[in-house]
Amino acid sequence: MKDRLVKAIACDGRIRILACTTTNLCEVARQDHELWPTSAAALGRVLSMGCMMGSMLKSEKEKVTIQINGGGPIGTIMVDAYANGTVRGFVGDPHIHMTYNDTGKLAVGTAVGTDGYLKIIKDLNMKNDFTGQVALQSGEIGDDFAYYFTVSEQTPSAVSVGVLVDTDNSIKSAGGILIQMMPDATEEDIALAEKAVSELRPVSSLVMEGKNANELASDLFEDVQILEEREISFKCDCSKDRFMGALSTLDLQDLKEMKEEDHGCEITCQFCSKQYHFTEEELQCIMEFKQSCGK
Repeated sequence: MKDRLVKAIACDGRIRILACTTTNLCEVARQDHELWPTSAAALGRVLSMGCMMGSMLKSEKEKVTIQINGGGPIGTIMVDAYANGTVRGFVGDPHIHMTYNDTGKLAVGTAVGTDGYLKIIKDLNMKNDFTGQVALQSGEIGDDFAYYFTVSEQTPSAVSVGVLVDTDNSIKSAGGILIQMMPDATEEDIALAEKAVSELRPVSSLVMEGKNANELASDLFEDVQILEEREISFKCDCSKDRFMGALSTLDLQDLKEMKEEDHGCEITCQFCSKQYHFTEEELQCIMEFKQSCGK
């Protein structure tokens, strides 16, 4: 079953709901980066949030970038999300496996840490990007995004993101739910939302039991109206041409050393771990191009 995301409303539009199943795309990320369980859970939660935030973009040219660094052993988590339903991302250390002693659950909060920030950069195809940043609250990701939406975007929100990792390290289930109060929400609406959140079971458990994105949203309130449903996936738009452009920004001396000492170079994309090899001849072409441009 392909991963899907739905946009919905409840209480006559005064509550906005986004829900997604992300098991497959989290598994693609796990395989691409050879992630260990806690790294997989942390990145998977942020990928789920990326899918939901990407769906809020209005144009195919827009992009939202999520950066998280809490000073923990996992290092930086970075995710790019696009309006077309694709996401990509990576973690600083893919080989983290930590659990909480009392519960045995994956210790995402400890791995991420709380001595740092959650930063959102929205490229809205305008002169300046929108940037919002908040201090991390728990490192568990869901709480941190709820705090971000409430403080930085003044939209009271509840967030549930979860990733269940199987005994063979594969992703068993993953998904996310975002509930947001609109400006015209009443006290009764808020009470209904609080009740729904208090009764909400872990989203990864719901997905494992077979709930699809539509059901994740529809089960929250009695009057849920599904507005849109779409496929989502892990996809990187890297290419050899793009990395060739990056190489062309290097100094001629650096390119010459790569050519003469290393006899070429190999570049690995951080977002998907795909490798691109450049031969001596290709490096020579880049050098000649730079010289022809007077660079």
